Amino acid sequence: MTRRLRRRLPFSFCSSLSAAVLALLAAFAAAPAYADPCEDIARQLAGQIDGLKVNFSAANITYLTHPAAKELSLGCRGKDYSTELYAKTDRRMKPEFFNLVGSATALIFTLPKDDTMTGTSRCLKRMGLLRGDKVSMRYKRLNMECTRTKTEASITVRRGKNE
Repeated sequence: MTRRLRRRLPFSFCSSLSAAVLALLAAFAAAPAYADPCEDIARQLAGQIDGLKVNFSAANITYLTHPAAKELSLGCRGKDYSTELYAKTDRRMKPEFFNLVGSATALIFTLPKDDTMTGTSRCLKRMGLLRGDKVSMRYKRLNMECTRTKTEASITVRRGKNE
């Protein structure tokens, strides 16, 4: 009787091992694929803001396009921040640019649009003769940095990792 057990042991062990491997492969094949959260936010922005399109993603940055902005990007998980919005336009800013930045900031950071419009327009309008070409401010737990050159103006809105 011990000979029969010895003969069956390798066969039953192999069959149970192969069944376990097949079950494991089936579990991994059925697992859903998760997209990058930054790309999900970019798709939501594109769906809710007219004229906004998602270009491509590279190194945790998703590049976007809109007629009111020269450059527009959404960054995720940097060294000091969890999410960042960067927008650049001409030095003479149009109301469409203020609306774009305010709307995008409201959607990304889940704040009321009125508050984000107030904060971003304050930052962009403070640049000038008295305060200079680089303004940093904090509004509603958001860090805003506005800069301008002779031809362009830009804003960076970010929220720190610990907030």
